[in-house]
Amino acid sequence: MDEMCRGRVVSRDGTEIAYERYGRGRAVVLVDGADGDGRALAGLLARRFSVVTYRRRGPAPVEREIEDLAAVLEAAGPGAAVHGTETGGGLALAGAAAGLPVGALSVYEPEALADGLVAAVHARVLVVDGGASPAATRHAARALTAALPRARHRTLTGQTHEVAPHVLAPVLEEFLDEPA
Repeated sequence: MDEMCRGRVVSRDGTEIAYERYGRGRAVVLVDGADGDGRALAGLLARRFSVVTYRRRGPAPVEREIEDLAAVLEAAGPGAAVHGTETGGGLALAGAAAGLPVGALSVYEPEALADGLVAAVHARVLVVDGGASPAATRHAARALTAALPRARHRTLTGQTHEVAPHVLAPVLEEFLDEPA
């Protein structure tokens, strides 16, 4: 990750959100899970994309976190794609359902989202799970895919809930390169 710049945006409630941008190209915002650090994935994707990572605030209502994501998306630029992992995937889906301007959306084993919200996601979506994850997790990923208006599903053989960035990155690149 040779090129990196740091910035700050202000969320609707006045909270400052720090972000980092790596690489050049079309923008992709990474939304980590509660314990995640997306730097390894960001480094891999930054070879072809402008990758924006940010530190999510501590426990907060989803509405506040959607406002934070909206501020980061504005800094990323029009048409930015979003990738969310675990709780970040649930947040990314909730943001898309709330009408945030998401170009394309990918999620890895996201938290469950209320059925009414799922139908409101109009972005092109890739739902990914790990082949070595529990059966219930894989089933939930397929059910989410079926419920989303414009989604497809992919299972990564041998991966668990702790997906290897070098396995996930090429799948995301392929998805992001597809025409809208």
